[in-house]
Amino acid sequence: MIEFIDQELKVSGTIDDTNAEQYYQQGIKLIQAQQQFPVVVNLSQLEQGSTLALAVLVRWLRQTPAATGLQFKSVPEKMMKIIQACHLQDALKLI
Repeated sequence: MIEFIDQELKVSGTIDDTNAEQYYQQGIKLIQAQQQFPVVVNLSQLEQGSTLALAVLVRWLRQTPAATGLQFKSVPEKMMKIIQACHLQDALKLI
């Protein structure tokens, strides 16, 4: 589930192969409705930080102005390890 609350895009639940496209579509719709960037993506309620979930986040990022319009907050530990292993910490703005 994705909601825009208190100036943050809050992602919750589990992103898996059965719902990844739905998460992408729901998130991109909310992101494209924003007038100010960067948008903070709060991942504190994301149940699992998988490579598939990271792929959805990267797809969102690519659709923002200059591909720099998102900041990621409360990244799950497993996802952080994937980000570091792939050397993506500079490409993804982590707060």
